[in-house]
Amino acid sequence: MLKDITLGQYFPGDTVVHRLDPRTKLILTIVYIIALFTANTAAGYVLVLAALVAFAALGHIPAKALLKGLKPLVFIIVFTAILNLFFTTGDDYIFRWHSVKMTWTGLRNAVAMVVRVMLLVSGTFLLTYTTSPLAITDGLESLLSPLKKVKVPVYELSLMMSIALRFIPTLIEETDRIMSAQKARGADLETGSLVQRAKALLPLLIPLFVSAFRRADELATAMECRCYNGGEGRTRMKVLKMAARDLWTLLIGALLLAGVIVLRSLGI
Repeated sequence: MLKDITLGQYFPGDTVVHRLDPRTKLILTIVYIIALFTANTAAGYVLVLAALVAFAALGHIPAKALLKGLKPLVFIIVFTAILNLFFTTGDDYIFRWHSVKMTWTGLRNAVAMVVRVMLLVSGTFLLTYTTSPLAITDGLESLLSPLKKVKVPVYELSLMMSIALRFIPTLIEETDRIMSAQKARGADLETGSLVQRAKALLPLLIPLFVSAFRRADELATAMECRCYNGGEGRTRMKVLKMAARDLWTLLIGALLLAGVIVLRSLGI
Protein backbone atom coordinates (compact mmCIF):
# COMPACT_ATOMS: atom_id res chain seq x y z
CA MET A 1 0.00 0.00 0.00
CA LEU A 2 2.83 2.41 0.84
CA LYS A 3 4.39 1.87 -2.57
CA ASP A 4 1.18 3.10 -4.16
CA ILE A 5 1.65 6.60 -2.71
CA THR A 6 3.09 8.60 -5.61
CA LEU A 7 2.79 12.16 -4.26
CA GLY A 8 6.07 14.01 -4.70
CA GLN A 9 7.37 11.73 -7.44
CA TYR A 10 8.64 13.34 -10.64
CA PHE A 11 8.62 11.60 -13.99
CA PRO A 12 11.27 13.29 -16.20
CA GLY A 13 10.26 13.96 -19.78
CA ASP A 14 10.46 16.36 -22.69
CA THR A 15 6.78 16.80 -23.43
CA VAL A 16 4.82 20.02 -23.92
CA VAL A 17 3.57 19.83 -20.33
CA HIS A 18 7.07 19.25 -18.94
CA ARG A 19 8.40 22.29 -20.84
CA LEU A 20 5.75 24.63 -19.47
CA ASP A 21 6.90 27.27 -17.00
CA PRO A 22 6.32 26.04 -13.42
CA ARG A 23 4.43 29.25 -12.67
CA THR A 24 2.03 28.43 -15.48
CA LYS A 25 1.42 24.96 -14.09
CA LEU A 26 0.90 26.30 -10.56
CA ILE A 27 -1.62 28.87 -11.77
CA LEU A 28 -3.30 26.27 -13.96
CA THR A 29 -3.60 23.90 -10.99
CA ILE A 30 -5.29 26.63 -8.95
CA VAL A 31 -7.67 27.39 -11.84
CA TYR A 32 -8.36 23.65 -12.19
CA ILE A 33 -9.25 23.36 -8.48
CA ILE A 34 -11.53 26.41 -8.67
CA ALA A 35 -13.25 24.98 -11.75
CA LEU A 36 -13.63 21.61 -10.06
CA PHE A 37 -15.35 23.05 -7.00
CA THR A 38 -17.42 25.41 -9.14
CA ALA A 39 -18.84 22.55 -11.20
CA ASN A 40 -22.10 21.12 -9.92
CA THR A 41 -23.49 19.42 -13.02
CA ALA A 42 -22.57 16.29 -14.94
CA ALA A 43 -21.45 18.32 -17.95
CA GLY A 44 -19.19 20.44 -15.73
CA TYR A 45 -17.47 17.39 -14.28
CA VAL A 46 -17.07 15.89 -17.75
CA LEU A 47 -15.42 19.11 -18.92
CA VAL A 48 -12.98 19.08 -16.00
CA LEU A 49 -12.26 15.38 -16.57
CA ALA A 50 -11.61 16.05 -20.27
CA ALA A 51 -9.08 18.74 -19.34
CA LEU A 52 -7.34 16.37 -16.92
CA VAL A 53 -7.18 13.56 -19.49
CA ALA A 54 -5.90 15.93 -22.17
CA PHE A 55 -3.04 17.27 -20.04
CA ALA A 56 -2.16 13.77 -18.82
CA ALA A 57 -1.98 12.59 -22.43
CA LEU A 58 0.15 15.59 -23.47
CA GLY A 59 2.48 14.89 -20.53
CA HIS A 60 2.68 11.17 -21.39
CA ILE A 61 1.44 10.30 -17.89
CA PRO A 62 -0.31 6.91 -18.06
CA ALA A 63 -3.74 6.51 -16.50
CA LYS A 64 -2.28 3.69 -14.42
CA ALA A 65 -0.04 6.17 -12.56
CA LEU A 66 -2.98 8.45 -11.73
CA LEU A 67 -5.16 5.54 -10.58
CA LYS A 68 -2.28 4.15 -8.51
CA GLY A 69 -2.13 7.44 -6.61
CA LEU A 70 -5.81 7.05 -5.70
CA LYS A 71 -5.40 3.58 -4.22
CA PRO A 72 -4.26 4.70 -0.73
CA LEU A 73 -7.29 7.01 -0.56
CA VAL A 74 -9.90 4.32 -1.19
CA PHE A 75 -10.95 4.26 2.49
CA ILE A 76 -11.36 8.04 2.64
CA ILE A 77 -13.31 8.07 -0.63
CA VAL A 78 -15.63 5.28 0.48
CA PHE A 79 -16.11 6.84 3.93
CA THR A 80 -16.96 10.20 2.37
CA ALA A 81 -19.46 8.55 0.02
CA ILE A 82 -21.17 6.73 2.90
CA LEU A 83 -21.48 9.91 4.95
CA ASN A 84 -23.10 11.77 2.08
CA LEU A 85 -25.26 8.82 1.10
CA PHE A 86 -26.86 8.10 4.48
CA PHE A 87 -26.63 11.41 6.33
CA THR A 88 -27.95 13.87 3.74
CA THR A 89 -31.39 15.16 4.64
CA GLY A 90 -34.21 15.21 2.12
CA ASP A 91 -37.69 13.93 1.36
CA ASP A 92 -36.92 12.11 -1.92
CA TYR A 93 -36.29 8.73 -0.29
CA ILE A 94 -34.86 5.79 -2.18
CA PHE A 95 -35.61 3.62 0.83
CA ARG A 96 -36.19 4.16 4.53
CA TRP A 97 -35.90 1.66 7.35
CA HIS A 98 -36.23 3.06 10.87
CA SER A 99 -33.38 5.58 11.26
CA VAL A 100 -31.53 4.30 8.18
CA LYS A 101 -32.51 6.24 5.09
CA MET A 102 -31.16 6.93 1.64
CA THR A 103 -32.29 9.80 -0.56
CA TRP A 104 -31.71 10.73 -4.17
CA THR A 105 -30.17 13.98 -2.95
CA GLY A 106 -27.71 12.02 -0.81
CA LEU A 107 -26.88 9.76 -3.75
CA ARG A 108 -26.16 12.74 -5.99
CA ASN A 109 -24.04 14.37 -3.28
CA ALA A 110 -22.11 11.13 -2.70
CA VAL A 111 -21.34 10.69 -6.41
CA ALA A 112 -20.36 14.35 -6.77
CA MET A 113 -18.08 14.23 -3.71
CA VAL A 114 -16.34 11.04 -4.86
CA VAL A 115 -15.79 12.51 -8.33
CA ARG A 116 -14.44 15.73 -6.84
CA VAL A 117 -11.98 13.96 -4.55
CA MET A 118 -10.70 11.72 -7.34
CA LEU A 119 -10.29 14.58 -9.82
CA LEU A 120 -8.71 16.82 -7.17
CA VAL A 121 -6.09 14.25 -6.19
CA SER A 122 -5.35 13.29 -9.80
CA GLY A 123 -4.95 16.92 -10.84
CA THR A 124 -2.55 17.80 -8.03
CA PHE A 125 -0.57 14.60 -8.63
CA LEU A 126 -0.26 15.57 -12.29
CA LEU A 127 1.54 18.75 -11.19
CA THR A 128 4.21 16.85 -9.23
CA TYR A 129 4.53 14.19 -11.94
CA THR A 130 5.51 16.74 -14.58
CA THR A 131 7.35 19.34 -12.46
CA SER A 132 10.52 18.81 -10.47
CA PRO A 133 10.57 19.93 -6.81
CA LEU A 134 13.22 22.54 -7.65
CA ALA A 135 11.06 23.98 -10.43
CA ILE A 136 8.06 24.09 -8.10
CA THR A 137 10.18 25.99 -5.55
CA ASP A 138 11.30 28.55 -8.14
CA GLY A 139 7.80 28.98 -9.51
CA LEU A 140 6.21 29.33 -6.08
CA GLU A 141 8.81 31.85 -4.96
CA SER A 142 8.27 33.90 -8.11
CA LEU A 143 4.48 33.93 -7.69
CA LEU A 144 4.72 34.87 -4.01
CA SER A 145 7.52 37.42 -4.47
CA PRO A 146 5.18 40.44 -3.92
CA LEU A 147 4.75 39.22 -0.32
CA LYS A 148 8.42 39.98 0.31
CA LYS A 149 7.45 43.64 0.63
CA VAL A 150 5.55 42.79 3.82
CA LYS A 151 8.48 40.77 5.21
CA VAL A 152 7.04 37.34 4.43
CA PRO A 153 9.88 34.74 4.15
CA VAL A 154 8.80 33.61 0.69
CA TYR A 155 11.99 31.77 -0.22
CA GLU A 156 12.10 29.85 3.06
CA LEU A 157 8.46 28.79 2.70
CA SER A 158 9.05 27.65 -0.88
CA LEU A 159 12.17 25.76 0.13
CA MET A 160 10.36 23.96 2.95
CA MET A 161 7.61 22.87 0.56
CA SER A 162 10.19 21.67 -1.96
CA ILE A 163 12.07 19.66 0.67
CA ALA A 164 8.80 18.17 1.95
CA LEU A 165 7.82 17.04 -1.56
CA ARG A 166 11.32 15.72 -2.19
CA PHE A 167 11.39 13.58 0.95
CA ILE A 168 7.88 12.12 0.77
CA PRO A 169 9.01 9.21 -1.49
CA THR A 170 12.12 8.75 0.64
CA LEU A 171 10.15 8.50 3.89
CA ILE A 172 7.65 6.14 2.29
CA GLU A 173 10.50 3.89 1.18
CA GLU A 174 12.02 4.08 4.66
CA THR A 175 8.68 3.14 6.26
CA ASP A 176 8.33 0.16 3.96
CA ARG A 177 11.86 -0.95 4.83
CA ILE A 178 11.16 -0.70 8.59
CA MET A 179 7.90 -2.64 8.20
CA SER A 180 9.73 -5.40 6.33
CA ALA A 181 12.37 -5.55 9.07
CA GLN A 182 9.67 -5.76 11.77
CA LYS A 183 7.88 -8.55 9.89
CA ALA A 184 11.17 -10.45 9.57
CA ARG A 185 11.44 -10.30 13.38
CA GLY A 186 7.98 -11.81 13.78
CA ALA A 187 5.86 -8.68 14.13
CA ASP A 188 2.24 -9.16 13.02
CA LEU A 189 1.12 -6.02 11.20
CA GLU A 190 -1.65 -7.34 8.97
CA THR A 191 -3.97 -9.45 11.13
CA GLY A 192 -6.23 -8.73 14.08
CA SER A 193 -8.76 -5.97 14.66
CA LEU A 194 -8.29 -2.39 13.55
CA VAL A 195 -7.19 -1.36 17.07
CA GLN A 196 -4.69 -4.22 17.28
CA ARG A 197 -3.21 -3.36 13.90
CA ALA A 198 -2.93 0.30 14.94
CA LYS A 199 -1.09 -0.69 18.12
CA ALA A 200 1.22 -2.94 16.09
CA LEU A 201 2.22 0.07 13.99
CA LEU A 202 3.36 2.08 17.03
CA PRO A 203 6.84 0.46 17.14
CA LEU A 204 7.36 1.76 13.61
CA LEU A 205 7.06 5.38 14.65
CA ILE A 206 10.23 5.61 16.76
CA PRO A 207 12.69 4.35 14.10
CA LEU A 208 10.83 6.35 11.44
CA PHE A 209 11.13 9.59 13.45
CA VAL A 210 14.79 8.84 14.21
CA SER A 211 15.46 8.29 10.51
CA ALA A 212 13.60 11.48 9.54
CA PHE A 213 15.51 13.62 12.07
CA ARG A 214 18.80 12.04 11.00
CA ARG A 215 18.12 12.88 7.35
CA ALA A 216 17.11 16.43 8.31
CA ASP A 217 20.34 16.87 10.30
CA GLU A 218 22.42 15.51 7.40
CA LEU A 219 20.69 17.87 4.97
CA ALA A 220 21.25 20.86 7.28
CA THR A 221 24.94 19.94 7.66
CA ALA A 222 25.36 19.59 3.90
CA MET A 223 23.74 23.00 3.30
CA GLU A 224 26.01 24.64 5.89
CA CYS A 225 29.11 23.01 4.38
CA ARG A 226 28.14 24.53 1.02
CA CYS A 227 27.81 27.98 2.65
CA TYR A 228 24.08 28.15 2.06
CA ASN A 229 22.71 31.49 3.23
CA GLY A 230 19.13 31.68 1.97
CA GLY A 231 17.58 33.12 -1.15
CA GLU A 232 18.71 36.72 -0.88
CA GLY A 233 21.16 37.51 -3.68
CA ARG A 234 21.25 33.96 -5.00
CA THR A 235 21.35 33.29 -8.74
CA ARG A 236 19.69 30.44 -10.65
CA MET A 237 21.04 28.13 -13.27
CA LYS A 238 17.68 28.19 -15.10
CA VAL A 239 15.95 31.55 -15.28
CA LEU A 240 12.16 31.31 -15.55
CA LYS A 241 10.76 32.78 -18.75
CA MET A 242 7.20 32.75 -20.03
CA ALA A 243 6.85 31.52 -23.61
CA ALA A 244 3.97 31.62 -26.06
CA ARG A 245 2.90 28.13 -25.05
CA ASP A 246 2.48 29.34 -21.47
CA LEU A 247 0.14 32.13 -22.54
CA TRP A 248 -1.91 29.72 -24.65
CA THR A 249 -2.09 27.30 -21.72
CA LEU A 250 -3.31 30.01 -19.36
CA LEU A 251 -5.92 30.98 -21.95
CA ILE A 252 -7.10 27.35 -22.07
CA GLY A 253 -7.35 27.36 -18.27
CA ALA A 254 -9.43 30.55 -18.36
CA LEU A 255 -11.71 29.01 -21.01
CA LEU A 256 -12.09 25.89 -18.84
CA LEU A 257 -13.18 27.96 -15.85
CA ALA A 258 -15.51 30.07 -18.01
CA GLY A 259 -17.04 26.93 -19.52
CA VAL A 260 -17.71 25.43 -16.08
CA ILE A 261 -19.31 28.68 -14.89
CA VAL A 262 -21.55 28.79 -17.97
CA LEU A 263 -22.61 25.16 -17.52
CA ARG A 264 -23.34 25.84 -13.85
CA SER A 265 -25.50 28.87 -14.65
CA LEU A 266 -27.39 26.93 -17.34
CA GLY A 267 -27.83 23.95 -15.01
CA ILE A 268 -26.60 21.51 -17.66
